[in-house]
Amino acid sequence: MTLVQNFPFAAIMMCLAGGVTCAALKPRIARILALTLNILIAGMMAAVLSQTVSTGESYRYMMGHFPAPWGNEIRIGPLEALMALMFPLLTAVILAGGMQNILEDVEPGKTRLYAAVICLMTASLLALTFTNDLFTAYVFVEINTLTSCALVMVRYRSGMALSAAIRYLIMSLLGSGLFLIGLVILYDITGHLLMEPIGSAVRTLADTGEYAFPLTITLGLFSVGLALKSALWPFSTWLPDAHASATTASSGILSGLVLKGYIILLIKMIYRMMGLELVAAEGVIKLLFAMGIGAMIAGSLYALREKDIKRMLAYSSIAQVGYIFAGIGLGTEAGMVSACIQILVHAVTKPLLFCAAGNMASQAGGGHRFDQLRGMGRRNPLLGIAFAAGALSMIGIPLFAGFATKYYLCQAAIRAAGVKGILTLAAVVVSTVLNALYYIPALQILFDREPEAAKAVRAPGRSAALTAAAVVVFLALQFGLGFFFSRIAGIITTGLKTLI
Repeated sequence: MTLVQNFPFAAIMMCLAGGVTCAALKPRIARILALTLNILIAGMMAAVLSQTVSTGESYRYMMGHFPAPWGNEIRIGPLEALMALMFPLLTAVILAGGMQNILEDVEPGKTRLYAAVICLMTASLLALTFTNDLFTAYVFVEINTLTSCALVMVRYRSGMALSAAIRYLIMSLLGSGLFLIGLVILYDITGHLLMEPIGSAVRTLADTGEYAFPLTITLGLFSVGLALKSALWPFSTWLPDAHASATTASSGILSGLVLKGYIILLIKMIYRMMGLELVAAEGVIKLLFAMGIGAMIAGSLYALREKDIKRMLAYSSIAQVGYIFAGIGLGTEAGMVSACIQILVHAVTKPLLFCAAGNMASQAGGGHRFDQLRGMGRRNPLLGIAFAAGALSMIGIPLFAGFATKYYLCQAAIRAAGVKGILTLAAVVVSTVLNALYYIPALQILFDREPEAAKAVRAPGRSAALTAAAVVVFLALQFGLGFFFSRIAGIITTGLKTLI
């Protein structure tokens, strides 16, 4: 085993150790450690991605060198490595972009705890991406849930943040409970916790027809539980308040990264435990498809009526999660490719929008309503350009990252044909129009020349250089995905094949 192949496990342990260490350090040092650790791990994951792409194969890392089915293990292929690179890289950029708001919104003595939570969050996302064991997945699902709640309630002066965190906790625990019940039933049927042995047992049972109904129930419990935690409509009522009340960095991480960890786990379970063909034949996939299509429309309609920029972005996230589940719901490889591309696109784009909106709101006195942000895009051109780039990407303009999602989803819909294909194409068209109807007016307000734009605004804070650097990196990633999406799609296609 090469040195690089040890990086995934080492990265998870480094994040867990970093969380404990940050809690004991001075606030400033803890913030630096959390940022540095995520950058270092991003470099490690880039090396893992390079190796797995060059070989086109996956490999296993056994904990303590105990083989299956007794030992615990992680499994790494091109898809897992690509997603694992996304989490620490974007976490570092989001932290840099939202540092000014962290300093304003978090009680000064507790930013070290915020840094600790960030490290634990990264550990949980990496573990969900790499794990090949269902019980380990459940443990880190819970860690992800608790750290997410901490990110929401960190604004110590906001009663709304505490209320939103409690609602988020209740809904997330409901999803976790459904996942745990499914895990218990599946373990009782198959006697395994590792995904490959479970997959072999499930295929044997499918061939013989035994336990057909319990297996369907299990798939439903896993799918609905993780869909609930991913804020799939109509289980998304908690999301707008949570994202709107959180500090800028928390909003970007919750929307861009946290929701994706659960979806990546679901995709792995579909491929390794059930098999795409078996899942496609079940009614559960139709339910996920229907909710995905509904989310694409409902999220956009809710966003259309919002006057608060962060709530608008939160509702937009509901619609964008719908794109992911619509792709999964098609039940085809092309649909899964489009879903994975959307995971990357939304992870890059939505934190960019939250970063720009949060920093403009901070300079405008802290208000998030559009009438309070009038002209702020002109006052700070870099943030205005950043928001414009993110908005055009969400609409699906060519050369921006968001175009890749709609391109591949439409391709998948055409190949699927039938009712699903027609509904997907119609939903993409309607959602795109609705996206334009709320993002373009938002841009008009931000770049308005009205007298209100002449009001006094705060000067950029002491973290302005970090914010500018983060915006530049976000823009580079945005256009990188927009120009090279076919290469990314190739890695994803190879990665999906190695999941089996």
